[in-house]
Amino acid sequence: MLKNGLSYFGVMLFSLLSHISLLIIVFVKGNYDNIMDPMILSAAVLGLDFVYYIVLNFIKQNTYTFDILLVTILNISVIFQSCFGKVGFAAKHFGFSIAALVLCQISFKLVQDYRKIEKYKYIFYGIIGVLIVSILAFTGSRSMWIDLGFITIQPSEFIKPFFVLVFATSIIHLRTQHKILGISIVYDNWVLFGLTGVIVLLQWWCRDLGSLPTFVGVAGCGLIMRICYPKAKLSKKLIIGICAAGAVVVLAALKLAPGYVQQRLHVDIWADPNGDGWQQCQALMAIAEGGWFGKGPGFGRLYKVPAADTDIIFSSISEEWGMLASLLVVFMILLLIITAIINTPRSYFHTTLSVGASSVFIVQMALNIFGSCNLIPFTGVTLPFVSNGGSSMLACGILAGFLKAGQAMVYYVPPRPTAQTNNRRQRV
Repeated sequence: MLKNGLSYFGVMLFSLLSHISLLIIVFVKGNYDNIMDPMILSAAVLGLDFVYYIVLNFIKQNTYTFDILLVTILNISVIFQSCFGKVGFAAKHFGFSIAALVLCQISFKLVQDYRKIEKYKYIFYGIIGVLIVSILAFTGSRSMWIDLGFITIQPSEFIKPFFVLVFATSIIHLRTQHKILGISIVYDNWVLFGLTGVIVLLQWWCRDLGSLPTFVGVAGCGLIMRICYPKAKLSKKLIIGICAAGAVVVLAALKLAPGYVQQRLHVDIWADPNGDGWQQCQALMAIAEGGWFGKGPGFGRLYKVPAADTDIIFSSISEEWGMLASLLVVFMILLLIITAIINTPRSYFHTTLSVGASSVFIVQMALNIFGSCNLIPFTGVTLPFVSNGGSSMLACGILAGFLKAGQAMVYYVPPRPTAQTNNRRQRV
C-alpha cells in the first residue's frame, strides 16, 4: 500500500490507462502514412511503463506516487512530441526522458541524507563556477549554448539544480554568526548574495534574460527560507535593505534593458503580425484553431514555426490535442509538485530543497504558458518535462529527485553501544 492509502496497482493502472487512451486517439485520429509509426510509439511508451513499474519495486521508499506521476508526465510528453506535423517517434526526446528518470533516482539518493550532503557544500559552489566558466569560454560570443556538432548543451540549465543545492546545504550555517563592527554576519549569506549577482550578470551578458526570473525565483525563495529559519535571527534592517536593493535592481533592469527587450515589452503583436509579432500571433491562432479538443495528432501547422516543440509547446499541444489536453498536462505537473510539498519534508534542509525545486518548475511553467498566450512578453523558456531539449530535461530530472527526497529522508540512527562502551560507562 502507498502512504496515502492508494494501492500501488491502482495508481499504476491510472498511469497506464492515461497512456493507452492517448495512444488510441493517435491510432484513430492521427495523421500517419504507415501503421508502424503509431505501433512503434505505443511499444516504446508502454514498454517504458512496464519496465519502470518493475524497477520501482526494488527501490525502498515510503510512497511511489511521485515516481508514477513523473513517468506518466514524461510518457505523455513523448506522445505529444511524436505527433507534431505527422505521427512518428521522437526517439531523442524518449531517450532524454529515460535519462531524466535515471537522474531523478540518482539525485534522490544523493540528497536523501542531509547530514552527508551538507559536507560537500563547497563542491557545489565549485561545480557552478565550472559551469559559468564553460559558458564564458566555450559558448562563443555572448551565447548560452555549447555546440559539439552532434549535440548542443546549455550549461545554464545545470546551474539551476546546483543553485538550489547551495541554498539548502548552507541553511544550517545560519546558526554560525560572526561579529564584524558590532553587526552579526553569516558568511554564507553574503556568498550566496554574491553568487546570485554573478548569475544575474551572466544572464544579462549572454542575453538570456528569459531564464533570469527562474534564478531570481530560486534566490527569492532561498531568502524567505533563511528569514523563516528558527535560529536565523536576521536583522529587520538587513531584510528591509535587501528587499529595497532588489526593488532598485529590478527597476534599473527594466529601465536599462537592451533594445530588443524593450521592444518585446512594448510590442503590439497584431500591429506587426508578419514581423516582431509573427511567432506569438501564430501561437495564439493555433490555440484558437485547436479549440477544446484539437485538430487531431499530426494535423497541426504550428510545427513549421520556430520553437514550436520548445518555447511555445503549450500552443502546439493546444492546436493538435486541444486546450483540455494542454490544461491536463499542466495540472499533472502541478500535481507532481503538490504531491512532494503536501507531505511535510522531514527536515528544514529538505524543505528548502523542495521549495527551491518547486520555484524553478512553477516560474518556468508560468513563463512558457503566459508567453505562449501573449499574457507576458515572449521569453523563450521551456515547459518542464514536456518541451523538447536535452539540457532542460536532464536538469528537470535532477530537480525532480530533490522533490522526491523531501518525502523519503533517511533517519539518523545512533550506533548501538558496544560492550567496551558499557564498561567505560560503568567505570565513570
